[in-house]
Amino acid sequence: MTDTAAAPSAKADAQPPSGGGPRRSYARMAADESREDYSLRYAPHSFRRWSPTMVASTALGGIAYLADFAIGASIVFTYGFTSGLASILTAATIIFVTGIPIARACAKYGLDMDLITRGAGFGYFGSTLTSLIYASFTFIFFALEGSIMAQAMHQAIGLPVQVGYLVTTLIVIPIVFRGMGALAKVQAWTQPLWIIGMVLPFLVLAFEAPEAWGAFGSFGGTEGAGSGFSWIGFGLGTGVALSLIAQIGEQADYLRFMPAKTEANRRRWNLAVLAAGPGWVIIGAAKQLGGAFLAFVALEAVGKTHALEPITPQIEALRQWLGSFALPAAALFVIVSQVKINVTNAYSGSLSWSNFFSRLTHRHPGRVWYIFLNLAIALTLMEMNMFAALNKLLGFYSNVGIAWITVVAADLVINKQVGWSPKYIEFKRAYLYAVNPAGFGSMAIASAVSIPAFFGLFGRYAEAFSTFIAAGLALVLCPLIAWATRGRYYLARPNPVNGPEVAVADVTATHTCAVCETAYELPDIADCPVQAGPICSLCCSLDAECGDACRKNPAAGPVLMPLPTVRTAV
Repeated sequence: MTDTAAAPSAKADAQPPSGGGPRRSYARMAADESREDYSLRYAPHSFRRWSPTMVASTALGGIAYLADFAIGASIVFTYGFTSGLASILTAATIIFVTGIPIARACAKYGLDMDLITRGAGFGYFGSTLTSLIYASFTFIFFALEGSIMAQAMHQAIGLPVQVGYLVTTLIVIPIVFRGMGALAKVQAWTQPLWIIGMVLPFLVLAFEAPEAWGAFGSFGGTEGAGSGFSWIGFGLGTGVALSLIAQIGEQADYLRFMPAKTEANRRRWNLAVLAAGPGWVIIGAAKQLGGAFLAFVALEAVGKTHALEPITPQIEALRQWLGSFALPAAALFVIVSQVKINVTNAYSGSLSWSNFFSRLTHRHPGRVWYIFLNLAIALTLMEMNMFAALNKLLGFYSNVGIAWITVVAADLVINKQVGWSPKYIEFKRAYLYAVNPAGFGSMAIASAVSIPAFFGLFGRYAEAFSTFIAAGLALVLCPLIAWATRGRYYLARPNPVNGPEVAVADVTATHTCAVCETAYELPDIADCPVQAGPICSLCCSLDAECGDACRKNPAAGPVLMPLPTVRTAV
């Protein structure tokens, strides 16, 4: 869908504006919002045309991935059923609780995870590091999901795994290139087939091997962990499962297109945000346990290595009903599942890289070009066989990921409620400090302590519970630093309309950017003393010559227009 009223034009440069700066025209790719989907900015209400149900179903379609199967099987095989179950459920609880405020903020303000992070304690450049963390999440999991798809194609048609890696990478490009509209169609069309493929193996085993469910409960793993509870196993297993905490960012990339909440849609809106935001982890935890169960049933027949590859347990279960058709049926399910998630991984990665490089280079060639960067890194990881080092890689990543997500959640739930942080999310460069110690400092300290702990520097128990150390420090330090600094590093200067916390009718009134001469809704506009008028958030981000004059002289900016009366939205 193209929003011609809000999309920057690709015309040639015109006469210089009254402020003396050059006009900016965007490259054709960057100017087409049907592909860009407002990758670096606020998603305007005029673009949010989907219903809450449609947005939620599209967002949930992206969690079709089978990495959960591999992760759950790996945890239970390594630490036994009892410790593994406790790990998976504990991680799911943490992910659910931290995801609630983030999902609601993204849906309410029309912002992605990077823009939320900017205004939730990190500052304009401080959130650049979290863009890298998020980009890492997308290409690590793209590589993991791509490996699973390549394994399926190898078993189904004998395609060499290395060639399969390339095929899994190339197949998503045409879909991701088209943006949210294409992703929504893919998720909707493939959902019925995915549901059938997900349920069928468990249905087969319920009839053909009912005794396996009881035996699974006493499974002691393949590494000698035993069937009893182990604190070390619990801590290490939770760390692996918590590597999925950054998935809320991918859910946010869809939730930002949620329509405004009104009295008429309040209930549907709340349910959709809860389901598509933190609710993904309920399905995710069930898939981890289900994947571990399928792998356990297949273990004796195929061995540990193949049992950890999601397609093999699928084949073993389906063979009892489908016979020779089990292999093609399982392969089709795996391929559909992996396409559904990897279009999301590639899409979210392109958004993250766009945010990262726009701040470093002051250039924006278009989101679609960063698809290729993200996929190139993922393909390299696949060729390096990262699947073999699954637990270690994900355990390390979770230390940084949980520190970041916990800080953002703490700011939204604690700092904003007690007044140490602005009540709204300010994401525009013109109003933010480069770095806010409340968020960035908290994440840096938490990660700096937990990563050495993860590598065993502080002993075996600290190693096992390194992610808990990261989360605990982040939760305490974020409000502590905000209180100590009295919240002074959240806003470099006041926003003349108190940010986007205004009625929808006022928000949707458009104002023309003095640089690109395109109309944008109020939350995407800032006062610019250099241009002597309003400037959109993207043109502001890309300006390399203004010297941040607005922040050095906060009183210099003109008032945009007759300002609306500030009212809290529903």
